Amino acid sequence: MSLMLLVVALVIIACIIFNKFTSRFGMPALLAFIVLGMIFGSDGLFKIPFDNYAFAETICSAALILIMFYGGFGTNWNQARPAAVPAVVLSTLGVILTSLLTGAFCYYALHFPLWEGMLVGALLGSTDAASVFSILRSKRLNLKYNTASLLEIESGSNDPFAYMLTIIVMTFLQSGNASPGEIILLIGKQLLFGVIFGVIIGLFASRFMSRFHFTTSGFDSAFVLAVAVLSYAAPSALSGNGYLSAYLAGLILGNNPLPNKRSMVHFIDGITGLMQMLIFFLLGLLSTPSTLPDVIPTAFLIFLFLTFAARPTAVSFLLMPFQRPMSQQLLTSWAGLRGAASIVFAIMVSISETPLNNDLFHIVFTVVLLSISLQGSLLPTVAKKLDMIDDEENVMRTFNDYADETAINFIRITITSGHSWAWMPLSHLALSSDLLVVMILRGDETLTPHGSTVLQPGDVVVLCAATFDDDSHIRLSESTIDDHHPWCNHLIRDLTLNHGELIVMIRRGSDTVIPNGNTQILSGDVLVINRDDTLRAI
Repeated sequence: MSLMLLVVALVIIACIIFNKFTSRFGMPALLAFIVLGMIFGSDGLFKIPFDNYAFAETICSAALILIMFYGGFGTNWNQARPAAVPAVVLSTLGVILTSLLTGAFCYYALHFPLWEGMLVGALLGSTDAASVFSILRSKRLNLKYNTASLLEIESGSNDPFAYMLTIIVMTFLQSGNASPGEIILLIGKQLLFGVIFGVIIGLFASRFMSRFHFTTSGFDSAFVLAVAVLSYAAPSALSGNGYLSAYLAGLILGNNPLPNKRSMVHFIDGITGLMQMLIFFLLGLLSTPSTLPDVIPTAFLIFLFLTFAARPTAVSFLLMPFQRPMSQQLLTSWAGLRGAASIVFAIMVSISETPLNNDLFHIVFTVVLLSISLQGSLLPTVAKKLDMIDDEENVMRTFNDYADETAINFIRITITSGHSWAWMPLSHLALSSDLLVVMILRGDETLTPHGSTVLQPGDVVVLCAATFDDDSHIRLSESTIDDHHPWCNHLIRDLTLNHGELIVMIRRGSDTVIPNGNTQILSGDVLVINRDDTLRAI
């Protein structure tokens, strides 16, 4: 047990460090996790034997639930709404058309059995939300024509339809004589239960969270994780599409006003990042690189057809009625990265009783490697070449953790009898234009401030100011002053502070003192000091 935990900890640390180095060279982060898994695997440097497809499928499928839930939860619907219709068309009809074209290529050009070729098309029919989100965020790709939202909705919602196609083709391969009625019933259950449970669970959870008070910090995020799992499990128990339900529940919940929502988005984003790391590392560990040379020619041809024929044909045909610019169509085609879902579905096929003539797992695995490495690495370059970068846009607006309004902090000042503001009207205060008095607490009363309001001793003045978001250089520490401290009874202007040190606040009993050079430090004071070596004198 201890050895296993040690390996897990080292692997996570290695993934994070490896990602730091690869990102400098423009390599997508998720590719780094796959490569690291291959390094640890049976053909790699560490020779860890791992071929438990059933275990990998269970772990990866569970992680995929959170990834698809976050695909909806993290999408800002207000920003995405203008691109919603074409995006949904791509995530549904686009998956079907891409799968059919790819399957036909496998059948006619590569001589796969018909339904096995269609299975390859179904496995590779969807684009990868994790890869697309990662590149858009890390490279800050501010794209024209609402293209970022188009890609986010498409990639976040098309995996459920690829899953449904995979189930349908597997049914044909396993039974050989599935009737049209059985297929229609299967599709009906997948869509009906997926939509109904996703919408109901999403609405119920948002209503519950807006009214229920969580007494312990962090329980709201735990509740959201439970909702994600429930939204998948409930429809799946009735043969519904759990992935579709998870996406819809996340989309509804993430776009409703919730207390502490921004921190929840960051929490789920971190959990999802860990899940992505786990999936791609596990898939790399599961693969056998020594077998890849046997499938590389086939996988490379499929990748070329998928990237330069099937995907562009589907995108151009389906976006034509929306009269989208050609540059947007070309970039959307190129941004169709394949990813974790395709490989996880391939594992599902491998452990099923589906009769196969080809090693579909390693074929799909190789196609995903090529897609992430080539398409993912070149996506920023292609966007620039197509003149799709818009410096006036901000791609972060398309995510729910972006603050649509300027975040503010509240400041509390107690007016004492000797305070310089005592007995002064607000209109006479020399306040900066970015400071605003929002309320005055006077005894049991709450006063709405006006310019003529006179501040009295005992008043508590609440001000607001814009939050400073870049806190990477803030290193606060406390220092308690006693009678023997060398700073005791000295003025701040007379102190010799180390480079980068600044006294930002003094707690004196129940009072808070904002210091200046003439402030005298007294015994019992608690100094709040910012220490930053990067600060320089000006």
